[in-house]
Amino acid sequence: MSKQKSIPALNRLVSFWVRNNSWLLVICTLFTLASCNSTDGKLPILGQREAITKTVDGKSVTDSVYQSIPDFKFVSQYGDTITAKTLDNKIYVADFFFTSCPTICPKMKVQLKRVYEKFKGNSDVMLLSHTIDPAHDSVPVLREFAQNLGVTSKQWLFVTGDREKIYDIGQNSYMVTAQADSTAPGGVVHSGAFILVDKAKHIRGIYDGTTESGVDKLMTDMNRLLAEYKQ
Repeated sequence: MSKQKSIPALNRLVSFWVRNNSWLLVICTLFTLASCNSTDGKLPILGQREAITKTVDGKSVTDSVYQSIPDFKFVSQYGDTITAKTLDNKIYVADFFFTSCPTICPKMKVQLKRVYEKFKGNSDVMLLSHTIDPAHDSVPVLREFAQNLGVTSKQWLFVTGDREKIYDIGQNSYMVTAQADSTAPGGVVHSGAFILVDKAKHIRGIYDGTTESGVDKLMTDMNRLLAEYKQ
């Protein structure tokens, strides 16, 4: 192959890597900003926040309203309708994947299975995996996928639904990459991130779900977050 022909191929490879790993830059930026605002030892709240001024007892008070996960409506591997209310009073870990993924998904599911096993039976914890290929990942496909992973309870839900709504909540609420891309393996591109969400639907951490060290940090922070509700 000539040098001129190899350059476009290299550019496509670099472009794909940037799209698939841009969430790493987001994590670094969010944690840098959040660390400046978290001085009480608790996990920071990530995402945008808005200053709201209101009157309390005749005095003007300014409070911060943090970005939160909005309501949604998807369907689980059991055929149940899953909404934000399903996760009320829970902390949970969210991720985005597809069952035929030839790249990072197998690594992610091995690591998320570790989280499932560690917190199995804890009524305060749930896992929520969103397929980004709903055309293929039907309810029966997701059920079989979950069974093959050894998932036997509704503590770990695999959800499908309208593709654009899944992409939208992934990119605009969970702050991770999730979109169609004909140049990517499998035709879609997504991040390898695990997102930790608290009981108020605020994002409290984003972790590399493809590595043992990243998921070790996630599980440590899950325990920290659970401890916040016992204080």
